[in-house]
Amino acid sequence: MTLTHSSSAGSVRGRPRGTLRQSRAGMAFVAGYVLLLIAFGILPTCYAIYFAFTDAGGAFTGLSNFVTTARDFRFTDSLGHVALYLVFWLLSLVVFVVVLALLLHRLSLGPVSQALRFLYYIPGALAGAASVLVWLFMLDPTVSPVSSLLETLGFHTFGEVIAPGNLALLFTIIAFWTGAGGWIVVMYGALNNIPKDVMEAARIDGANGWQTAWRVQIPMLRKWIVYMVILAFAGGAQLFVEPQLLSLASTGVAGRDYSLNQLTYDFAFQMNNINGAAAVSVELLVVSVSVAGVFVARSGFFDAD
Repeated sequence: MTLTHSSSAGSVRGRPRGTLRQSRAGMAFVAGYVLLLIAFGILPTCYAIYFAFTDAGGAFTGLSNFVTTARDFRFTDSLGHVALYLVFWLLSLVVFVVVLALLLHRLSLGPVSQALRFLYYIPGALAGAASVLVWLFMLDPTVSPVSSLLETLGFHTFGEVIAPGNLALLFTIIAFWTGAGGWIVVMYGALNNIPKDVMEAARIDGANGWQTAWRVQIPMLRKWIVYMVILAFAGGAQLFVEPQLLSLASTGVAGRDYSLNQLTYDFAFQMNNINGAAAVSVELLVVSVSVAGVFVARSGFFDAD
């Protein structure tokens, strides 16, 4: 009886110690990320907010910097360019990533599926600048391996391909080629986590492949799709590398102020208006956080399944 009682007491006393060790281990793992988040996320954001509401002398100016940048003759055009690009980018990402992930999942776990997953992921290994350089080569009809296709579409020179009206679609293609493969792999993994009994129940109920995808798999991918859209929107709103390199390669045909981030760069380093650049950056932050909040709230992202 004594042994039993002491054993129970020891186990009771041991639980808090084990929980404490687990808590310390978790804190140690998270501490590195928190430090980096503070150093390269929170502090720069606070610094930008400070500059956005002050002038060059550090005096508080209210919304003056926001009004000044919004009145710039390039601001509205840049905003429209980014908005159009985001529409193309998000639609293509959601539709094609989900469809390709579903098709990949139907190939099961064979060698074909593994090879396709590897091929999808390869473009994502390239940095943004490197992927743009690859596409500069691909879009020049004089050297492109698909020059016959470009000429069939009516493009005979590099300048015709990168005409301002084509840029939103071109940037979407470049972004999709670079970033979609990783999301396809993520969605494929999410599809593998759908319980087999759920899929089996759908088959027993007589659902075909299309009905299973539309009524079972896609609804169960909802949170992953929302997560993808949030990150893609935040990244797309910061469009910079593609139009900047294209502008340099085309000697200004693409425009040095195509996107809001390019305009921010111009304010900061060409016009020496750090406060105006900070104001545009804060606007992008507010929009991205607001959109993320709407998606999270409307989708029940943190609701327990």
